[in-house]
Order: sequence, then structure tokens, then C-alpha cells
Amino acid sequence: MTNRIFRVSIPALVLTFLATASSALAQQKAPVVTTNWSLISIFQKGGWMMYPITLCSIFVVGIGIERAYSLRRKNIINPDFLRKVRTHWNWKDIQLGLQLCKTYDNALARILKAGLLRFGGKVDEIERAIEGAGQHEASLLTSNLRLLGAVANITPMLGLLGTVFGMIKAFNVISQSGTGNPGLVASGISEALITTAAGMLVGIPALALYHYFRGRIDSFVFEMEEISVQLVEELNYEMVRNRKLEQQKDVEGRGSKSRVP
Repeated sequence: MTNRIFRVSIPALVLTFLATASSALAQQKAPVVTTNWSLISIFQKGGWMMYPITLCSIFVVGIGIERAYSLRRKNIINPDFLRKVRTHWNWKDIQLGLQLCKTYDNALARILKAGLLRFGGKVDEIERAIEGAGQHEASLLTSNLRLLGAVANITPMLGLLGTVFGMIKAFNVISQSGTGNPGLVASGISEALITTAAGMLVGIPALALYHYFRGRIDSFVFEMEEISVQLVEELNYEMVRNRKLEQQKDVEGRGSKSRVP
């Protein structure tokens, strides 16, 4: 469901970007009014470097929406599932726990299910199963975050690169027309700085979103580890108690046979 929304939202945002770019190209045919500071005018003044910066902003919005939807608590640690699991925490009926894990499709349920399926085996096997399932779920939680972090780092660099190109262009104009017109110099530098401002406007929210989602994921992973450790301890205690009961029954059975004349 999440991946489907992401696949639908990203193409829609890309189409919006292409429509905006087409509109900007159409506007470039008309003479630019220097006093016009609308979005289209700013886009034109920034030059061609504004296209990758705008594309990065689309990725930031798309990934932000997708991660905000995927990292809802309901999808990671469902409170209703957690309450029912703790209600039956004695694990006398393993099948009931498995049924609960199958009913609720969330990350914690899948991790606990991996451990419950190995009930009766060695504790090391249960721990490895839970650890493997936990690593898989953690990789799913951090999906797309690497791209968001890359955008947060690259976008300001793109803005600075656009400013460098703009400054080269401005100094080229000065070399041709001289320094007798300060307004022309100031106008060129002002336009060159637009890409830096645009890169910062995209990069700063992207970096903030990256750290926000990282903190949220770390919190979820820590909570799931704590619950998983409790599960392993309870399963270990239950298995040890069952073995002692079986050994006690064997001893009682041998004793009753030895008393038979």
C-alpha cells in the first residue's frame, strides 16, 4: 500500500515539475522584467541550475509524504496488537500468539512471529530469528532515507554551483560593458545568488526531515528490541519449565515402575 502510494505520488510530482519547467521555458521567450519577482520570474533568473534544484524539491516532498505515512505508529508498533500480546504474555498457548501476529500486519508482529515460530528450539535460534527479522524491518524503515540525506547534502552544492556560474556570467558582462553601471553589476550578482537561496530553501528542510525520521526510526527500533528481549526471556523461561516438568514426570514414572513387584 505504501509503495503503491509512493509510486503514484512521485510520477505525479515529476509531471508537475515538467509542467512548471515547460511553463518557465515558454516564459523565457518573452522579455524578462527585472522588477517582477514572481516564482516563474525567479526561476528564470536562477538559470538552468534551477531545474535540478526544483527536481530535488519534488523528491523531498515525495519522500517526506511517503515516510510520514509509512512511519506511523500503527504500521510499526500497533497499540492494539501490543495490548493483546501483553495480555497473553504468559505464552502458554503459542498458537494464540501466532494467530495474533498473523492478524496484525505491522513490524513488531512480524518480528515476534519469527521468534514464536521457533518455540521449542534452542534459545540461540530464537534470538537469531528475531535479530534477522529485526534487521529486515529496520532496513524497511530506513528505505528512501538515504536518498533524502543525499538530496539534503547535494542541493546546497547545486545552489552554490549555480551562483558560481552566475558570477562568471556577471563578470563577463562587466568586462564587456565596464564598471560604469553599478546597477548592472548588482543585478547580475543578485540573480547569481538566487540559486544559492533556492538550494538552501530545499536543503535545510530536507536535512531537518532526515534527522526527524532518523530519530523516529531509532525510537521505534529501541522499543521493538526491548519487547523482543522480553519475549526471548519469557520463551526461555517457559521452555526450561517445560523441560523440568518432563524430567520430573520421567523420574516419577521410573519410581512407580521400580515399586511394582
